[in-house]
Amino acid sequence: MKEFLWHYIINVFTAVDQLCNALLFGDPDETISSRLGKFQDRVAPYGWLCWLLDFIDPGHCKDAVEDDEGGDQLTPYSA
Repeated sequence: MKEFLWHYIINVFTAVDQLCNALLFGDPDETISSRLGKFQDRVAPYGWLCWLLDFIDPGHCKDAVEDDEGGDQLTPYSA
């Protein structure tokens, strides 16, 4: 039961993360962390946000990058 509940919580947080990314003109199947990781070297605020996330969870943005997602993003560097 404990493992089921943990998976449920992770699934809900991932869905909310993807919804927020879609609301910010991103690919609806990509998380915000993946998007930040892809552009952290090209867009200044993304680098700062990745630094903050990496401080909390080392390597977070790099590990979150989904190379097969992001094609439906509406703007190239939207936040």
